[in-house]
Amino acid sequence: MRFASLGSGSRGNATLITSGKTTLMIDCGFSAREAVKRLQLLNIDPASLSAILITHEHADHMAGVRVMARKFNLPVYTTPGTAGCLPEDVAPYIHAFNCHEKFVIDDIEVEPFPVPHDAREPSQFVFSDGALRVGLLTDVGSITPLIENTLSACDALLLEANHDLTMLEQGEYPEHLKRRVGGRLGHLNNVQSASLLEKIDTSRLQHIMAMHISEKNNCPSIAVPLLAEALGCQHDWIGVADQEAGFDWREVNNR
Repeated sequence: MRFASLGSGSRGNATLITSGKTTLMIDCGFSAREAVKRLQLLNIDPASLSAILITHEHADHMAGVRVMARKFNLPVYTTPGTAGCLPEDVAPYIHAFNCHEKFVIDDIEVEPFPVPHDAREPSQFVFSDGALRVGLLTDVGSITPLIENTLSACDALLLEANHDLTMLEQGEYPEHLKRRVGGRLGHLNNVQSASLLEKIDTSRLQHIMAMHISEKNNCPSIAVPLLAEALGCQHDWIGVADQEAGFDWREVNNR
């Protein structure tokens, strides 16, 4: 299995997962034109995508979905709640899923799971080829037992480390936005993310990527040491997803 990011942050998110002949795009928070440009940098023809999966309806995760689906005739997988937030002309492309039930898209098994976030019916995912598991967790304000159970024993983990509590508290955001970001339905701070790593089974991890890092309320030099300490690894083993460049292909192998 392989995975890559087109970009991660408050100005747009999109992730790619591939196995065999299947390539899934998770979210498309960029304009269709920008998404196509970033896909080409990763040597992906947008028409070759197997499907788009949407985690939730916020613009930084679905801004380009409508045009991408219509232009390239791509199926769009989403919860019923999120589907209800999409334009009506996307309806023919929608495949609604139950976020408590696994489903298969060609060579990839998708395990969705519900998360606490201020959206209609948000979900995150674990992707598997039957042997390897790649977990994705962003845009979640608090950790649940279900999240811990689902993300245990992944071979790769793309994990939100959105903000540093002190930077958020002392930063320029208005109070209502600080409460939203730092609240139970907001985004994970560095300490929450590190705590999750300490609780779950990480013995199989080949890759860990810090995702959705706030440009105003966090920085890799703060987030990375906390995640590395939780895993007992060197700082340079922690990958970081960039807003502009995302990250290039990472490969997960059977050991």
